[in-house]
Amino acid sequence: MKQMWKHNHVIDLSEFSLEDYISVLELANRFKSIPKSGSRKLPALQGRFVATLFFEPSTRTRSSFELAAKKLSADVQTFSPSSSSLSKGESPLDTALTYVAMGADILIVRHSSTGVPKQIANHLKMLGKQTSILNAGDGLHSHPSQALVDLFTLAKFFNPEEVNPSILKGKTIAIIGDVLHSRVARSNLWSLTACGANVVLCGPPSLVPEEFCEFTKTPPPGQLEDPIQHRGQISISRSLKEALNKSDAAITLRIQKERMAENLLSDLDTYHREFGINHKHLKFCSNRIPVLHPGPVNRGIEMSSEVLDDKEICLVDKQVSNGIPIRMALLYLIIAAK
Repeated sequence: MKQMWKHNHVIDLSEFSLEDYISVLELANRFKSIPKSGSRKLPALQGRFVATLFFEPSTRTRSSFELAAKKLSADVQTFSPSSSSLSKGESPLDTALTYVAMGADILIVRHSSTGVPKQIANHLKMLGKQTSILNAGDGLHSHPSQALVDLFTLAKFFNPEEVNPSILKGKTIAIIGDVLHSRVARSNLWSLTACGANVVLCGPPSLVPEEFCEFTKTPPPGQLEDPIQHRGQISISRSLKEALNKSDAAITLRIQKERMAENLLSDLDTYHREFGINHKHLKFCSNRIPVLHPGPVNRGIEMSSEVLDDKEICLVDKQVSNGIPIRMALLYLIIAAK
């Protein structure tokens, strides 16, 4: 590794240095090279206890974290809210402390409320506990592992031989859709600009407010400084044609249909005509660019079925498969630092 890993917890990518990104991507690339066939496991986390505490539904993130931990030979325990003491009034913090008392080395926490993983991490620090917290998505705040998956997928697309985040320096990445309600987009802004990429946010004003241009200008509350000296720029475009024309890749975000009730969108058909990705819209691009989506995809809204099934440009399947080595890398680095 370029330097010693210093993060006991992974809560927000605003805390990552360029060396941190390099460490994760290089290690993930090594893990990805391990043959998938056979039952081979690495003993790196043998004897370690990893618990997945998903207070919010998930398919891809939870499954890939659990597979990642098992491939590293960890003992894995899955928390199920429906059959837990939450129904009896137990708090997420007390649930976490229960697993800490059982000897958990890492808690992977997902919650619909912003700040829950950070609150648990702070409480454990106050108690002098060494258990690490890995944020698997909290409210509208952060989804660090998914942004690292996106970064890895893009870096590998642009240079399959050597996966290094520096390949993104000077490139323009379009993020299209519901940025306002996307924790993935917020984490993407930290990771992509850290690697020198410029980001164009594209969508209607109700879903892409102007203030997102200033998103990375100051560290989050409680963080004293930005570990990145020179970040890429963030701009906003209300025209999909304009955004795609100057981009090297596009990340489109899920439209949460519940937002329709908040009068943030007129109707989904209009949204798809103006901001949905289809082959007609991709003709706006100066080059044939890759399209990513963190999932799950609403076919015919964020992108057409034809684009989703076009494996030459749609990298959604690669994102899913890359989720395992990226999460293996995070688990390994956290344990190695202990």
